[in-house]
Amino acid sequence: MSVMVQGRVIAESLRVGCDLQVRDLRITRIDRQDVSASAGSQQPDVWTLLDVEGPDDTADELASALAAALVEGRGWYADFRTAGDHVVIFPGRIFRYAIGDHAGRAEAVRHGRLAGVPPHQLDWGD
Repeated sequence: MSVMVQGRVIAESLRVGCDLQVRDLRITRIDRQDVSASAGSQQPDVWTLLDVEGPDDTADELASALAAALVEGRGWYADFRTAGDHVVIFPGRIFRYAIGDHAGRAEAVRHGRLAGVPPHQLDWGD
């Protein structure tokens, strides 16, 4: 398996009862962090970080699954990279832009602000 999709999902950002299944997606690391100093007001103080990876051809499936699974109204998003793109997912909305595309990134950040993501959490790199 040639791994291309690499990202992180915060378990607490997923709706209760969601069943996130994406073919060939693997969890490579699970990490619990106290983020009380930087969590948004509607986010818990402890996060469970799931690092994931899978074949590049799972990117659309993963993005769609996350867009349907993320909790709305609490400033959550998820993101991952493919070989040349950055994919940023909000509840019901997906942004995919070429790494280094400043206009594409700005559009995703703008949406994140409107969705209530704390500004300091809109810091994903490209």
